[in-house]
Amino acid sequence: MGSAKTKQQSGALADATFLALGFRPFYLLAGVFAAVAVPIWLMSFTGGMRMDGYLPGIAWHSHEMIFGFAPAIMAGFLLTAVRNWTGQPTPTGMSLAALVVLWLVARILMLTGPATAAALIDSLFLPALGVAIAIPIWRSRNKRNYKILAVLTALTLANVCFHLASLGVLPVGASRVAIFAALDVIAILVAIIGGRVIPAFIGNAIEKSAPRHVFSIEVISVGALVVILAFDSLQWWAPVPNAVWLAILAIAAVVHGIRLLLWQPFLTHGNPLLWMLPVAYAWLPIMLALRALSLLSVVPISAAFHALTVGAIASLMIAIMMRSALGHTGRELEAGPFEISAFLLLQLAAIVRVLASTVVPGAYREAMIVSGVLWTSAFVVFLIRYWPILTRARIDGRQG
Repeated sequence: MGSAKTKQQSGALADATFLALGFRPFYLLAGVFAAVAVPIWLMSFTGGMRMDGYLPGIAWHSHEMIFGFAPAIMAGFLLTAVRNWTGQPTPTGMSLAALVVLWLVARILMLTGPATAAALIDSLFLPALGVAIAIPIWRSRNKRNYKILAVLTALTLANVCFHLASLGVLPVGASRVAIFAALDVIAILVAIIGGRVIPAFIGNAIEKSAPRHVFSIEVISVGALVVILAFDSLQWWAPVPNAVWLAILAIAAVVHGIRLLLWQPFLTHGNPLLWMLPVAYAWLPIMLALRALSLLSVVPISAAFHALTVGAIASLMIAIMMRSALGHTGRELEAGPFEISAFLLLQLAAIVRVLASTVVPGAYREAMIVSGVLWTSAFVVFLIRYWPILTRARIDGRQG
């Protein structure tokens, strides 16, 4: 009886709509985490809450946005997209549930400790995700997607480095190097995924469009980001002269701007679900320009990093989450009031956060709170709209 009951429960879990494809649980959990984590950080920042777990407040906030929130959305996207790219299955049911539980346990331990358990469990998620998508990529001999595995490997190394520094195994400064490197790696992923999906979506949706890929621009744009990653990774041992930094950042900003223009983003103005993607990508050259200006002491480096994290990364991720959730549940690819509101609230959060330390340094605390409220509101709106979509069966009756 017990064995039959267990088998029946396992079968029910395997067939659960929530675990039918990777985007469902990970998009939902990423949205919940985004709506909860920033208020926790704001309470710590304003003195309303003490964080006595594994990491102090600012370190927890930095780590969890980069290695917690972003990888959840990456997992949802990749576990779904790799299935389409390769024609091979990716984890569903029990195996997908195991990945979800691993991510959840890591988030709890990162907040509460103990330190060693938190570091160990958290360090396992990205490799587990890598294995989950490496198997179908290898089986399909889809070499084009090997670069995605390289990105996950680099992000894993940065996370391990962060934890080793936090545990005292490496010098404290190594955690800063790890954060810089991880942001660079995710910027590379934004460039790779953005370069794949944005021009394709524009070309498919707008009849008169002709988005272009220019080989030299593609090589220089991604190559410049790789050079920036190398510079940031080596900064502790071999600092790069500011003149060299200025040159590579300026080149990268200009080339990514040109790359975006070649995709004909202005033709998307009548399609909100489409124009969200180039608007999000536009934050990438803005970030690179702000990093160059920070070297000239015009703006603080935090302005550049939040242009990347809130502007480029979170904006592109929420736009892709909304688009892929609609498409993979059989719905029309149309943005309504919820989608537009969530995206615009996130744009305002990015703008306020970037300006917080540049234009209004005297009201930094207030601007931080406003930006945090806007961020949280964006993801609350997202959850109101997409909770039922992500937890219910496809409207067309198909599996997935």
